[in-house]
Amino acid sequence: MRIIAGSFRGKALASVGKGDAGAHLRPTTDRVRESLFNTLLGGKFGDPIEDARVLDLFAGTGALGLEALSRGAAEACFVDDGRKAQALISENIRLCRAEGESRLIRRDATRLPANTGAGFDLIFLDPPYGKGLGQKALESAVAGGWIAEGALIVFEDNAASAPAGFGVLGEKRYGDTVITFLEPTP
Repeated sequence: MRIIAGSFRGKALASVGKGDAGAHLRPTTDRVRESLFNTLLGGKFGDPIEDARVLDLFAGTGALGLEALSRGAAEACFVDDGRKAQALISENIRLCRAEGESRLIRRDATRLPANTGAGFDLIFLDPPYGKGLGQKALESAVAGGWIAEGALIVFEDNAASAPAGFGVLGEKRYGDTVITFLEPTP
């Protein structure tokens, strides 16, 4: 895995390796990540990355949040409760020298604490597929004040999904991966 574009372009990220079978790490492939960011910057959404506050839920390796930082996001907050994932995220932040604009919350994304700062503009959500954890994480993020008004949510799963309180802006399919673009509704 590597960073596709921006200031960290070409930076190789820490290898997941054989990993921990219990960690259920399933990083978004470079190809899907590149296509996703091309879609984000392709005009339909304006530029949701420049100066954005990014929340990367079920962050895994942190590749999505780091790609956003590389392309101009102001800061990224990574949330994951897996020890293997936390080690990979920390290592990848270090490799990209992004410590100053990154924060790691070592917690279950479905049980977020109250957010004490401003809401986040761009939210990446890549939960284990087919378990309903994405919906629970979004409910927790809304309840805790993590999502800014007008935020763009990028929800990766194996089926299109629009939880209550969110409208669908679009959808892309990559093999067994479906990325749904959502916005909070009033």
